[in-house]
Amino acid sequence: MMVAAPAFTAHAAMSKSYVFLMPSIKRAVHPTLFREESMREQPEAILIPSRVVRLAALTLLAAVCAAPLPRHLAGQDATPLSLGRTLSGSLSEGDTVQYTFEAGEDYFVLGEVDQLSANLRVHVRAPNGERLGDSSGPGRGIERFEARSSDPGTHIVELTLVDDESGEYAITLLRLEPLETDPKRLTDQLMSRFDGEDTPGAAIQVWRDGATLYSQAYGMANLGYDIPFGTDTRTNIGSTSKQFTAFAIMLQAERGLLSLDDDIRKHIPELPKFDQTVNVRHLITHTSGLREFLNLIRMTGRRLDRGDWIDRSELIDIVQRQPALQNEPGAEWNYNNTAFGLAAVIVERTSGQDFPTFMRESVFEPLGMTRTMVRPSPLHIVPEMSEGYTPGPDGFLQVGDLGGAAGAGGMYSTVGDLQTWVENYASPQLGSARIFDEMMTSYVLSDGEETGYGYGLSVDEQRGLRRVHHGGADVAHRSMLVYYPEINAGLTTQSNNAEFSSAVAYELAAAFFADAMEPEEAVAEGTGDGDFDPEDYDPEDFDDFVGRYALDAAPNFILTFTREDDGLHVQATGQPRVGIVPTSDSTFSLTAVVASVTFHRDENGAVSGLTLHQNGEQPATRLADESAEEATDLAEYVGRYFSDEVETFYDIAVEDGELVMKQRRLDDATLEAGQPDTFSGAGFTFRFERDRNGQVIGFYLSNGRTRDVRFGRVR
Repeated sequence: MMVAAPAFTAHAAMSKSYVFLMPSIKRAVHPTLFREESMREQPEAILIPSRVVRLAALTLLAAVCAAPLPRHLAGQDATPLSLGRTLSGSLSEGDTVQYTFEAGEDYFVLGEVDQLSANLRVHVRAPNGERLGDSSGPGRGIERFEARSSDPGTHIVELTLVDDESGEYAITLLRLEPLETDPKRLTDQLMSRFDGEDTPGAAIQVWRDGATLYSQAYGMANLGYDIPFGTDTRTNIGSTSKQFTAFAIMLQAERGLLSLDDDIRKHIPELPKFDQTVNVRHLITHTSGLREFLNLIRMTGRRLDRGDWIDRSELIDIVQRQPALQNEPGAEWNYNNTAFGLAAVIVERTSGQDFPTFMRESVFEPLGMTRTMVRPSPLHIVPEMSEGYTPGPDGFLQVGDLGGAAGAGGMYSTVGDLQTWVENYASPQLGSARIFDEMMTSYVLSDGEETGYGYGLSVDEQRGLRRVHHGGADVAHRSMLVYYPEINAGLTTQSNNAEFSSAVAYELAAAFFADAMEPEEAVAEGTGDGDFDPEDYDPEDFDDFVGRYALDAAPNFILTFTREDDGLHVQATGQPRVGIVPTSDSTFSLTAVVASVTFHRDENGAVSGLTLHQNGEQPATRLADESAEEATDLAEYVGRYFSDEVETFYDIAVEDGELVMKQRRLDDATLEAGQPDTFSGAGFTFRFERDRNGQVIGFYLSNGRTRDVRFGRVR
């Protein structure tokens, strides 16, 4: 499940038409997309519309530092780290402490900071200043950080305070070694961050042609009772469960109890009649046009990251209150947990059984998946389960599961059971081959465009090999299942650590199945001249590019480029600022996101636009220097607004010359101007509405998968 908002990003089982692209984020739901969510604040993200982005790929011999520091740190004091040696220090408000270490080409580094009395954020930088890894784990105790270097030389570890409260710490470099080439040793190396008695853990299983190649678990399933994570530990798989719901629908169709072309109101008659018919197929392909309920619920101020209750019955109520579909059914792909929740209701009504019972008796037991179950609610007991943990101010927090998840998520399984499940794709013992062929076929929209998503499964390619996959994330649990049908092989990862990156599954699959994949591209897409030396770039030359650029495919999504002394940055609508580094005189790579940009000039030499490269070309047009905020009196927007649909108030105020959003249960947020009468902040976009006299009378609120919820001005 997922919620597309920087305040919390959740459930690959349940969310997004926007995509968080970060070094630690997971490619979870949509084909060729990073889009997993973590139900907690992501410190440095860039939010890209999902139909615009089409892939973001994954993103140190210890010695005393002798090489010169990277240019961006020249003149600053730094202390050398050496392997296994613990160094102590303290930080005060405004301080940045830097450590250095030497690393060769393609090295792996693992370290830890014992936060004795300081809550720290850790950044690891390459010799050219590119950010390789970030960690902002629990506010006290052990915080581990890792990175992988591609270039040899002096690397930097930066420590800063998270909460400006001074304190002491100790830092240790645990591993500094060449990146392993053997798949099994590589797996253990990359999982080492999550291996130990004081960290939530993970499990991984790899198989091919019916043989298990590797199966291993790391870390702890329960920190309170010191229970280790095992390969047979039941773990919440989040949205990975969507394929099971789609299969249940297909099974009922094969039994003649429903048709994918049925109007959903045939099975749930209390749903409203919209102008266009939503059929069952639209539900399991994310093309229904329904509101995404987790995003909608967040608009009301309910804090899913703090355990606010959601009941399954709310799904129908939410749909009943929706005044119109967000898009014509079948015309737009928009990741939708509401739809899969309703699909589970249809399974119940066509079978006469509740969804957990149906899945147990009709799917899990026939396949011998004895460790898999649907959790009806977060209050129900799951024997031998892993608890989910997310970093908190005083250590890891035990945060529980999302409610209302059945159908879209809420399923507990093991890496072994998931291997059993996927092996049924290749040689069906339950269901027909036709079902799985259809589930693994990309849905085609009404305009002829393929979505890259079948029925509960993403479908694409990895280095020339057909790939079928789906990831999941609940509040803190993480999951990924990836299958390569051409070689009958797959891999699954699970974790109860909110900082776990499920995208590691693709990297490990490339190691285990390298013989079946094409060679990796030597040069990343969108990079500049290979002979270019970023040290020769004059930061003042960047002033030509400073400004605001709107994506042509999503004009309300603005990329703002700025320079502060030698520091170059980009900030996306409603997102924190991200550093960038030059790769030529007109191309730049983002340091915290696997992406790059190329600036374009017109015939007069003026910078007129750019192209965002994320395994696809996303053109953007430069906006006038004068922002909407400067051109408009902010006082025009001040007032109280109410939505009948979600029964919620918002207050818009001006504080210190900035427009501020206020809601009773959400944190105040500064709104940034975009297009005229459009502002964004806290993961929301506010598009203000005026009457014929130019007076502001309301706004339409969007946050990714849920769009244009109207709020009328009441004073």
